[in-house]
Amino acid sequence: MKLKPLLKRLYSGPWYKRTIVWFCTIVIALLLLLVAVDINFLWLFGKSPGFAQIKHPETQAASEIYTCDSVIMGRFYNENRTPVTYEDLSPILIRTLIATEDNRFYHHHGVDIPGLLSAVKDMALGHARGASTITQQLAKNLFRVRTQYSTGLMGHIPGIKILVMKAKEWIVATKLEMLFSKEEILTMYFNTVDFGSNSFGIKTAARTYFGTTPRELNYEQCATLVGLLKATSSYNPRLNPELSTERRNVVLQNLYEQQGLILNGEFATQEQLDSLQAIPMQCVNSKDDGYYDGLAPYIRQELQEHLNKLCDMGLITGYENERLDLYSDGLTIYTTIDSRMQRYAEESAQQQMRTLQHRFEEHWHGQTPWRDSHYKEIPHFIENIAKKTSYYKQLTERFPNDPDSVEWYMNQPHRVKLFTYDGPIYRNISTMDSIRYMVSFLHCGFVAIEPDTRHVKAWVGDIGFDFWEYDKVTALRQPGSTFKLFVYTEAMKKGLRPCDLRLDSYAVYGDSTSKSKNAVWIPHNANGRFTGAHMTLKQAFAQSVNSIAVKLGYEVGIHNIAHTAHKMGIQSPLEEVPALSLGASDVSLYDLVNAYCTVVDDGMYSMPMLIAKIVDRHGRIIYRAYTERERAISYRSAFFMQQMLMGGMTQPGGTSQGLWQYINSVSRKTQFGGKTGTSNNHSDAWFVGITPKLVAGGWVGGEYRSIHFRTGQLGQGSRTALPIFGRFITKVLSDKRFSKYCVNFAPPKEEINRSDYECARYVPQPVDTSSHYDAPMEGVTFDNMPLEIETLPDESSVESDEVPADPAQEM
Repeated sequence: MKLKPLLKRLYSGPWYKRTIVWFCTIVIALLLLLVAVDINFLWLFGKSPGFAQIKHPETQAASEIYTCDSVIMGRFYNENRTPVTYEDLSPILIRTLIATEDNRFYHHHGVDIPGLLSAVKDMALGHARGASTITQQLAKNLFRVRTQYSTGLMGHIPGIKILVMKAKEWIVATKLEMLFSKEEILTMYFNTVDFGSNSFGIKTAARTYFGTTPRELNYEQCATLVGLLKATSSYNPRLNPELSTERRNVVLQNLYEQQGLILNGEFATQEQLDSLQAIPMQCVNSKDDGYYDGLAPYIRQELQEHLNKLCDMGLITGYENERLDLYSDGLTIYTTIDSRMQRYAEESAQQQMRTLQHRFEEHWHGQTPWRDSHYKEIPHFIENIAKKTSYYKQLTERFPNDPDSVEWYMNQPHRVKLFTYDGPIYRNISTMDSIRYMVSFLHCGFVAIEPDTRHVKAWVGDIGFDFWEYDKVTALRQPGSTFKLFVYTEAMKKGLRPCDLRLDSYAVYGDSTSKSKNAVWIPHNANGRFTGAHMTLKQAFAQSVNSIAVKLGYEVGIHNIAHTAHKMGIQSPLEEVPALSLGASDVSLYDLVNAYCTVVDDGMYSMPMLIAKIVDRHGRIIYRAYTERERAISYRSAFFMQQMLMGGMTQPGGTSQGLWQYINSVSRKTQFGGKTGTSNNHSDAWFVGITPKLVAGGWVGGEYRSIHFRTGQLGQGSRTALPIFGRFITKVLSDKRFSKYCVNFAPPKEEINRSDYECARYVPQPVDTSSHYDAPMEGVTFDNMPLEIETLPDESSVESDEVPADPAQEM
């Protein structure tokens, strides 16, 4: 039978027959279209998500970071989202959403056909409205069918693209209804929807706007959040409280008319509804969660890198061959940081640095502090920094052959955000002046580690994360005399004892690093004098005597010292030159404090631990930390060095005796030791303090090494870095919650003669710490002798390879 007569016969006859035939034709055509779209027939409609993708949808979730005492430190996210379960949702919230967005939610299977036909009728009458169901909205939220998936060749035809996108929404919505229960669909909807203000999901929105949980939301709060979904900017309760209130009241009225309001177990009256609608809009006064808002911002920078290392080492269960993403994988990470100790560390650092900055500004009396090794101002110092800023680069692209225009704009006043210890301020100054202002600040780093567990308990990366993101805990700087720990440790390994004697005397050494045969190296003590007397190693270490440290370096071997330093925890490369004995090679504060932990832990080395446990978005523990320990130095050597470090506070002239004025109230609770350090020209000031259960260290210096105090009385480690440790450890030991740290060092675990390490008795007396100098570099100086002398380069005048953050944030 021919097709044309058949069709003519099929579509002819009574009107009711023709109506039925046309209706069936449209339905069949629609079904065929949906099938064609779903299978991407002839690649005409673009790819659509399949059942497997819909059953296991990939949604981005924020990772939450917690301290060891369960205080949230912060969140990492691309979309600020934390999933909830159905039981976490308030019944009021669910009823409000259904009454507002999809009153027939429980009566359709993804697409509301009656609602769709009603919307078509209203549109024909000039009253256009939406007809998307909650399930369709979920399909858009989960799979971005309008942007993530292409519309194929048909999508390029005007008017067809919207039809293809709607078809995909209907298909995905129907599949969702086939795979999930209504409760699961509601839960996924609330976890994926955008509530504005960088709040994705109901948990984040409830916290952001009302400081509560989804379960505790009341009627007016639920109505506000549901009403917000229509337009997240226009009805944002923070940005437009009046419009948001009007929208909230419309939602409440709609809920009252469709389902009723239940108050105290009974349906509310119109008067009670009016009372709810009269409540003024109230939001919590808090800023949106930022990546680094909250506690310990600097350590959170390290977490992604630390996480990558764990993945590379195959230590994350189920993720052995892939990387985890802090910003989208919805991890819960428990760190070793203690929130109380972190606050004590931040308070101690801020208090000391505020004092030091005032002292630094008085010291320079308005002069520029960027000076070379001869204390002369460095030419073009600010200009060279300015050339590294993004603003300068933008100007040079705009005016490639016009340096005068670049200079003009760089010197034009505009609104700039600047750092102060009382909080950020805004001033109308030029970019050049803002650089001059910001580079004149001193900076610090501080870290505290438990030596037996290697848990990092506190981490202060600098004085202000919003202005300087470069972390000073991991930065490489010259350690000065704090490096002598490794010189004396190697001496103990070679069989020396703290009470062995060495001569403090003038000496001239051949400079093996020089190309000249006659070049010599002549190290000096900090005070420029030599006693000419024999001193115990314990005294020499306590007083930071350079001449004896250098002699020991030659005696035990520079290569051996570097090897021991690496075994104990120093990760950075060390230049094996004679000046290494005096700390001329850069190390990080993080490594240095960990190496001191090796001494306190009886010679056992272990990597510091930042992450204690990781839980994935499904509640599975995928990583639990464990400590791998290995012997770095013998117990005997470690015990002797513990005694040497305590000698810094008990030996006459010990450079750590300034600590007594800070720990007087807690000095009977434990035993203390420590070592100061100061690099050449006082560019870097250090102090590492030890107790049996906690080791902590601080660094103080300029962003650039050429910015520093001019005198040791002001710039040495005992005056700058030591007080941070002193204030911190006093706060910790005064807190009864940290009583476990109030213990003394254990007696010798091996047979060691007391006379080998108790070589002098000293009763601590009030000390004028200004007379206790560390060695400046503690370093390298040269006499003007009638020999050909080649001086070593002054490393303090060499700028760091690390480019600091822009000195100002321009608005």
